[in-house]
Amino acid sequence: MIISSKKLSVEQRTGERLGTSIKLLEEYQMHGKAKVFARVALRPGSRGPLHQHVGSFEAFYILAGFSLVDDNGTMQKVKVGDVVFTDDGESHSIQNNGDTDLEYIALVIYS
Repeated sequence: MIISSKKLSVEQRTGERLGTSIKLLEEYQMHGKAKVFARVALRPGSRGPLHQHVGSFEAFYILAGFSLVDDNGTMQKVKVGDVVFTDDGESHSIQNNGDTDLEYIALVIYS
């Protein structure tokens, strides 16, 4: 199956998550095994708020931009090509501290 980019669901985010989230697959297409598979763009100064994963784990693959990640209370810089992994029970946030959009692939899988 090929899914045209024209058919992907695009969410325009506001507030602290200012940017876009493009669902690469819908949850039903992942047969109950994953919650999110998306390409996310955060505008400069925006952030994905601190949250804990319970019953799931998440991976980010950084495509563009510069970011600071709160990885269980430890702030770390990440760059293009890095992977951020947050296991079940762990917490994280991501913020765009650069002057261009921060772009990454987000994958949330049920544990």
